[in-house]
Amino acid sequence: MIVMENVCKSYPKSGGRGAIRVLDGVSFHIHPREYAAFIGPSGSGKSTLLNLIGCLDLPTSGRYALDGVEVPSLGVRALSALRRDKIGFVFQGFQLLQKLTAWENVAFPLLLKGVEEPRRREAAMETLRRVGMADRAEHRPCQLSGGQQQRIAIARAIVNEPKLLLLDEPLGALDAFTRMNMQDEILRIWKETGMTAIM
Repeated sequence: MIVMENVCKSYPKSGGRGAIRVLDGVSFHIHPREYAAFIGPSGSGKSTLLNLIGCLDLPTSGRYALDGVEVPSLGVRALSALRRDKIGFVFQGFQLLQKLTAWENVAFPLLLKGVEEPRRREAAMETLRRVGMADRAEHRPCQLSGGQQQRIAIARAIVNEPKLLLLDEPLGALDAFTRMNMQDEILRIWKETGMTAIM
């Protein structure tokens, strides 16, 4: 599913003199349906690595292939289509749209794909049922707890049935009790869907 070989990522220093290398020679393979976790201290490059895997950024050097596609060779439109069609994201800060209801937030990726409203709502409601949030479909994010918002974010990430689910510290903003419950929930969803997952 994922092949990274000797991947490096650098950012220019302020003032334009030199560069800061965040990732240096990263290599690994992740097979379909695997669940992988990258662990390290703050500032070690975990989020940068997930941004590369999620095609939000490109390596400075090295090889990256996702589902047989050589990612650095893609243009802007092809990268956007790859993200839209094959990748689901869950972020630490939830990133829910505050003016939309829960079901509208979940359905948003389908709106971007041009899916008609009745099918969007049906798919969103089915996905909300999967994460135990169907009874909160008409609530806005401000009316939901942190754990509930995270369930909505997970539902939004999987409504497209992506091949790859990326979770960037998805439990960091939750209290200890909710964190334990959400860990179990994420593992259950991964097992049910059969997608590849990286946390």
